[in-house]
Amino acid sequence: MGTTTILNESQLRKLVRLDLEAVRCVEGAFRALATEKVVMPPILRLDIPEHRGEVDVKTAYVPGLDGFAIKISPGFFGNPEIGLASTNGLMILLSSKTGVVQALLLDNGYLTDVRTAAAGAVAAKHLAREEASVAAVFGAGMQARLQLKALLLVRPIRTVRIWARDIKKAKIASRELSEELGIHVTAFACPEEAVAGAHVIITTTPTNRPLLKAQWLEPGQHITAMGSDAEHKNEIEPQAVARADLYVADSLAQTRHLGELHHALEAGAVGQDAQFFELGHIVANLIDGRTSDTQVTMADLTGTGVQDTAIANLAYARAREAKLGSEIN
Repeated sequence: MGTTTILNESQLRKLVRLDLEAVRCVEGAFRALATEKVVMPPILRLDIPEHRGEVDVKTAYVPGLDGFAIKISPGFFGNPEIGLASTNGLMILLSSKTGVVQALLLDNGYLTDVRTAAAGAVAAKHLAREEASVAAVFGAGMQARLQLKALLLVRPIRTVRIWARDIKKAKIASRELSEELGIHVTAFACPEEAVAGAHVIITTTPTNRPLLKAQWLEPGQHITAMGSDAEHKNEIEPQAVARADLYVADSLAQTRHLGELHHALEAGAVGQDAQFFELGHIVANLIDGRTSDTQVTMADLTGTGVQDTAIANLAYARAREAKLGSEIN
């Protein structure tokens, strides 16, 4: 049967960082989704409402990759109140040829955080204006910070506005990010003011009420929405989806059911027969991305199993090269 490699969070943090190589890894996953015979079943989802908990199980087989990942991702949003992270979980990497378990990646959600932020960078790389220098971020948690760091890998951001429901958290995040990144980061009390004049807008919250209004949008802006990964979540006003000159999904099969597109369809802001494309189609040069500096563009990111399989393969390959991890028969 061979051996199974066990890697813990600290080891995985050494092996995989949020850098351009991680962005290219996730970019390749989107390309494969658009061009290869990827097998990606619907997300298995479990809700535990009395504890503000949700668990998603995602997977995908990508032709050409030696392994496929099954990712178990819990999110319990009351955890910070008791001193725990809101997300954790693990990935299991199995051989695409035999189904044998190759690795247990006990990452506590770290690899998911990296691949999610990297997906935001891919979206900005292909959809945001090349000279974009001002960003607005909704949210002050881990993913808000990582999305900003990922954005800086692909665009020359110099000014950042952070808005969160808790202004104290926004101020803390602003101060820490300013020191860490060496750019001007400011907390805003008003979301509309944060958006005004921003070149890139990133929404990272678990809200079920729209935060970003269509009337606030200006020509040339790009929106990356990544918080609506469940049917009840909704960060973007449905009319804002209709306002976008170019809307793309990470997976249309998912965004029609649990992304921002889902709410726009339900509200009748866009027609059921409207044609949309996926981010992978742009990555693979099957359709154009941004074609002018005045377009409003939007990426609807719900998180895909193909991203998990890609990042898990990267981690395992690096672990073997570095001879890192514990092995069991």
